[in-house]
Amino acid sequence: MSSKQSNPKKLPPGQSVTKRILRWGTDHPGITSANPHLKLETYTLTIDGEVENPVTLNWAEFVALPSTVSISDFHCVEGWSVRDCRWEGVRFSEIERLVKPKDVAKAVTFECADAYTTSLFREELAGDDVLLAYKLNGEPLEEGYGFPVRLVVPSKYAYKSALWVVRVRFARGKDLGFWERRGYSDSADVWRNDRFRR
Repeated sequence: MSSKQSNPKKLPPGQSVTKRILRWGTDHPGITSANPHLKLETYTLTIDGEVENPVTLNWAEFVALPSTVSISDFHCVEGWSVRDCRWEGVRFSEIERLVKPKDVAKAVTFECADAYTTSLFREELAGDDVLLAYKLNGEPLEEGYGFPVRLVVPSKYAYKSALWVVRVRFARGKDLGFWERRGYSDSADVWRNDRFRR
């Protein structure tokens, strides 16, 4: 199955189109540490917190989950956007189906192999285009794009689409992540031009 933004010709305010997503650590400086150089043989994804069925999945178990393809635009807070990125991965709704969040779980924190974190409310993760992605445009993610697994939330600036995700923690409330603690907006709404904390 696939999904696409409802109005693909319109760009969010303050954005201009570029041809490809910049890679962390090569096209764009890293922000927390060196790229983590994860390996599929040892990769695990832990999903826990306020859930009925916490799990730790190895790579084979993760890619065995139901997958989807979603085409969406990708927006960086620096002002560039890439049209029609074809992501493949696991919808976040599938993750929720697997672990069964408790009623008290209102938010989710994503923890990454380079110590980066960000949080979103569960309703912000409910769209069909929100994925834990492992492919981009038909190819496995490159390391600079978050290999092996990254979050994709098209309605938010890209700092909410965490790279190298290793833990998904359901919680009663949000935690301020790496950029949010440094003055960036916690909502990161691309259509409201909501880049910085007010």
